[in-house]
Amino acid sequence: MTLPQIIVFAILAVMMALFVWDRIRYDLVALLGLLAAVAAGVVAPQKAFDGFGDDVVIIVASVLVVSAGIGKSRLIRRLIRVLEPRMRTPGAQVATLTGAVTFLAAVMKNIGAVAIFLPIALQVARRTGTSPSLLLMPMAYGSLVGGIVTLVGTSPNIIVSRARQEMTGEAFGMFDFTPVGLGVVAVALLFLSVGWRLLRGVGQGPTNGAAMPAPYLAEARLGTDSPFAGKTVGELETEVEGEVHVAAIVREEGRRYFPAGHWRLHPGDQLVLRGDPDAMRTLVAEAQLELGHTGKDGARGAAAEEDAVEVEEAVVLPGSPLAGTTARALRLRDTQGVNLLAVSRRGEAVTARVRDLRLRVGDVLVVQGAAETLSASLDELGCLPLVPVATELGKRRLDYLPIGLMAIAMASVAAGLVPVAIAFFGAAVLTVALGVLSLREAYEAIDLPILVLLACLIPISDAVTETGGAALLAGGLAHVAGALPAIGALGLTVVAAMALTPFLNNAATALIMAPVAAQMADQLGMNADPFLMAVAIGCACDFLTPIGHQCNMLVMGPGGYRFLDYPRLGLPLTLLVATTATLLIPLVWPLTG
Repeated sequence: MTLPQIIVFAILAVMMALFVWDRIRYDLVALLGLLAAVAAGVVAPQKAFDGFGDDVVIIVASVLVVSAGIGKSRLIRRLIRVLEPRMRTPGAQVATLTGAVTFLAAVMKNIGAVAIFLPIALQVARRTGTSPSLLLMPMAYGSLVGGIVTLVGTSPNIIVSRARQEMTGEAFGMFDFTPVGLGVVAVALLFLSVGWRLLRGVGQGPTNGAAMPAPYLAEARLGTDSPFAGKTVGELETEVEGEVHVAAIVREEGRRYFPAGHWRLHPGDQLVLRGDPDAMRTLVAEAQLELGHTGKDGARGAAAEEDAVEVEEAVVLPGSPLAGTTARALRLRDTQGVNLLAVSRRGEAVTARVRDLRLRVGDVLVVQGAAETLSASLDELGCLPLVPVATELGKRRLDYLPIGLMAIAMASVAAGLVPVAIAFFGAAVLTVALGVLSLREAYEAIDLPILVLLACLIPISDAVTETGGAALLAGGLAHVAGALPAIGALGLTVVAAMALTPFLNNAATALIMAPVAAQMADQLGMNADPFLMAVAIGCACDFLTPIGHQCNMLVMGPGGYRFLDYPRLGLPLTLLVATTATLLIPLVWPLTG
C-alpha cells in the first residue's frame, strides 16, 4: 500500500467515524475531509472544487426543486380522498399508501414523496383507529425501492450513472434502471402488503391496536387561581388517573426539583409534565394551568386576537435548524413567532424543561403561533405539519404543470434530446418562472447540506481511484469473490453496499463503491454494468436502521419507532431485495460477454 493510498483511506476512515459519531453535521465533516485531502496532497488544489460544478450536484438540486413543485399539486390528495373509503383495513391502507408512495418516489426524490404522504397517512390512521406504526415504516421502505426505478429517483442512481460515463463515455439512460427496479419493487410491495403484521405491538399499547402516541413533554405554570395551589403532586396526578405525571418542578429562580407525590404545589411553580396528550389537555383545563409561555415577550402576533392563534403538531425533519439545539438557544418566540408548548419523543423519559430540551430529528412538537405566519415559520424551521395543509395554488392548471414539467424532462432524456443535467435544470427554472414555486420556495427546496456533501466527496472519490485505492479494494473483494460463482460476486457487491450505507450515507457510499465495483468486475473478467447496478440498489435500500436514510428517520417520531424496531420488518425485506436484485440483474445486464 502506497503513502497516498494510506492517506486517502485514513481520511475516509476518520470521516466514517465522524458520520457514525453524529456530533458534527455531515456536510461539515465532508468539508473538513476535502480540506484534509487537499492539505495532504491527495487532491490537487485545482481540482478541489470540481465537485461543485459536477453534473451530479446540478441534477440533484434541480430534481429537488421540481419535486417540491410536484409536492404542491392537489392531484395526489384528491386521488387519496377517492381511495380512502376503500381503505377500511390496515392491510388495504398499507397497500394503498405504500403503493402510492412507491410510484411517486420513482419520479421525484423519495424523501419528498414520504413528506407528501406522511400527513395523509396520519389522517387515515386517526380516522380509522389504525396505529400509525403499521403504516409509516412500510411507506418509508416503499419510497426507497421506488427510487431505484428511474435515473432521478435517488442520488445513488445518478452517481453510478456518472461513474459509468467516466469509464465508458456513456451514462446510464433515464429508464435503464427500470427493468430491475420494477422487479424489486414488485417483490418488495408484495412482501410489505403482508409483512406489516410484523410491526404489531410496535409503538402502541399492550392491549389494543389503536394508535397510541408517544408521551408528550410540556411545561405549565400553576397560577394563583388554580384549585390545586397548596395541594400535593399526587393529588394533581390523580385528577387524570395517573396518565400525566409531574416530571419536575422549577421554582426558586430556576432551580429544578424532581418531586415525590407528597410535595406541595405553590402558585408560580413551573411544572414539567409528561404523559398522554389528551389527558394533559384535560389536566391543563381542570387545574387551570398556563401552558407554555405568554406575555409581552411572547410570539410574534401574540397581541392578535385569540381566534387568530393556532396550535399545530409538527415533526422535526432531517436538516432542520432545530436539530441539536434548544428553543431557548434559538429564541424561537422572538425570531420566529413560535411558542413551543410540548415535545413528544419515543423511547426516552425526558425530564428537562421544554425550552431547554435539545431537540432531535423525528421529535414531534406542539407549537403555537399566529395563524397567518405559523405555516411559513414551520417551513423555515424545517418542520413538517402532521395535519394536511390545504395547499390551494389558485389556478387549476398549476396542479398539472409540475407533473408535466417532470414528464417532459424525463422524456427528453429518454429520447436522447438533451443531457440529464440540462433537462432537469430547465424543468427547475420553468417551475419557478411559471409560478409553481416562488424563488424563496425553490431555494428552500434545495437541500444544501447534501449538495455540499456530494461536492466535497466527488474529489475525494476521484482521489481513491487515482491513487490506486479503488483497485486495491477491488482486488480484496475480487479475492473473496473469486471463490464464489459469478452471481455470488454480484450478490457480494449488493450486500457490501447495503452494509456500508448506514455508516456513510447512501450518496457517499455510491461515490466510493461505484469505482471499486467496476474495477472488481474488470479484475474478475466480467462486465461492469451489472456491478454498478448492484451498487445503486444496495446503496438505495437501507432497511435496517433509522439513520441510513432520511426517509427512515422522517417516520421515526410520528410512528413511535425505536432503533431496534426497524430490523423487524427491515431484515426480511433486506434479504428479499438482495436476493431478488442478485437474480434479476444478470437477466438484464449479462455478467460476461
